[in-house]
Amino acid sequence: MDWNCSHLELAASSSSSNGYKLLLHALSLIPTWHYLLAAAIALITFIYNFLEIHFLEDLFSGFSGSPVDFTFNSSCEFYHAVVSKCRILHGTYSTTPWLSSPHLQTVFLNFFGNPPVFKYRRQMFRTPDGGTIALDWLTSSDVSGGAFHMDDVVSKEECTPVVMIIPGLTSDSASPYLKHLAYHTAKRGWKVVVSNHRGLGGVSITSDCFYNAGWTEDARTVVNYLHKENPRAPLFVVGTSIGANVLIKYLGEDGENVPVAGAVAVCSPWDLLIGDRFITRRRVQKFYDRALAIGLQGYAKLHQPLFTRLANWEGIEKSLSIRDFDNHATRHVGKYETVDTYYRHNSSSIYVQSVSIPLLCISALDDPVCTREAIPWDECRVNKNVVLATVKHGGHLAFFEGITASGLWWVRAVNEFLGVLHSSNYMHVQKKIPTPSTPLALDSSIDKGPYVNVSEDGMVAAFNNEPTVDNVEEEHVTQDINLDGDGRVSEENNNKQNELVTNTKSGDSSGIAETTSAHNAVPLDVIAPLKRYLGQLSRQNRWSIWLLVYIAVTTSWPLVGSALYVVFGKKLRR
Repeated sequence: MDWNCSHLELAASSSSSNGYKLLLHALSLIPTWHYLLAAAIALITFIYNFLEIHFLEDLFSGFSGSPVDFTFNSSCEFYHAVVSKCRILHGTYSTTPWLSSPHLQTVFLNFFGNPPVFKYRRQMFRTPDGGTIALDWLTSSDVSGGAFHMDDVVSKEECTPVVMIIPGLTSDSASPYLKHLAYHTAKRGWKVVVSNHRGLGGVSITSDCFYNAGWTEDARTVVNYLHKENPRAPLFVVGTSIGANVLIKYLGEDGENVPVAGAVAVCSPWDLLIGDRFITRRRVQKFYDRALAIGLQGYAKLHQPLFTRLANWEGIEKSLSIRDFDNHATRHVGKYETVDTYYRHNSSSIYVQSVSIPLLCISALDDPVCTREAIPWDECRVNKNVVLATVKHGGHLAFFEGITASGLWWVRAVNEFLGVLHSSNYMHVQKKIPTPSTPLALDSSIDKGPYVNVSEDGMVAAFNNEPTVDNVEEEHVTQDINLDGDGRVSEENNNKQNELVTNTKSGDSSGIAETTSAHNAVPLDVIAPLKRYLGQLSRQNRWSIWLLVYIAVTTSWPLVGSALYVVFGKKLRR
């Protein structure tokens, strides 16, 4: 019986081994090219999904493209009067067939991009803290080959619109996508100026301040300067990527008190904390994280002495991601406790609800760098001044179109939008918000000395109430900028100073004399402001004051009562 069982097991094992041999023999009979074909299909399927290619989707739709979806307030007059008239925005966007992937578009833009060929005209601009910003100008005469004079760049009599561009992270005016935008905008007959970040564009850093994702002071200073030098020209601002985050944050901080007629934010990251989580989620996103970190390390190496003194240089050299760089550099320079604190304080999603000028936001839903998860849909829907335009495909700042990928769709959309806005009655006009005057009795020397101002984005800077001077080297323009109590540029004070300077240069000192006499005519009333201050304090803290009076009386009564008894006792005895 046992012998039969073992015999059956041996037969079964031999038959199974023979089966594998037969299977291997059958597989060997299959031609080799079949295996190669199967491997190629598997590889193509993996790459197709890994790179998020949508060529088959476009093919089945006949390359008709996808429409633009809009998010806006139902009572938004700005949308109905301006955006609804933009033919490009209300059409469809069709991707270049051989770039039917957000990753292919983004990589092609950075390595090739097909940018137009031209030369900027550079202007060096000094900021109040001693920093240097390179302003690269481009006009219609530069792209058409006509005669050009440098004085035309800042002519105060011209009404030609000026478009200021804020670049993205580690980008400058030489980046391909900025060249596309600058060229086609100047081709329309407008002036374009690219405000390069500090330390970029081949310019050294001349102060202890670096730019970051939420540093709005440079944008504010340059905007006010451009408005001062071109008072009659409408000023538009276009921000791209991190520049879009800076733009939205700046507009939200200042509200209506900005001399900007309209703005466009392209591919904004919106929420830096969500973006940080997204860019490390998948392997393909980590490629962008590493590439951007290398770019930031290159930026730091250009200014190594300052970074060595202000940040952790060893940590910067070992940084493998954007978060690592922000932890060893940005956080230290910006005086943030943690990287997450820096991300939370500088995300534009919390400022978009305070934007008070016409703002168009363009984003791609398949953006491999700035995820759609960070888009503040509800905040954009609530604000009547904001219109959000989202496209199904496009990548990060790419949106190539045409069979040769010679143009960017978002560049055409931005130029058309600015043109329609310029010809409408919905351009924003700055409302002068006067700075409240301080009572004379409360003025002291401590208010006139330098102080430390902590802005909303966490940056710490020392300011002084005395006017500072911005020297524009190539233009030989002297700019006086007054900083108010918040560290912001006071437009009203600038206008007053400009009038005084103009009167002085023309030999007419009446303006100064009238101003001096007006100040001298005001009597120095010390008691009235003090009474007014005490009155306001008593109305706000009435019960607290009476409680303090009661405590003062009860605690001092033994001493006062004894003194009164001694004085009046002697009189009574006499």
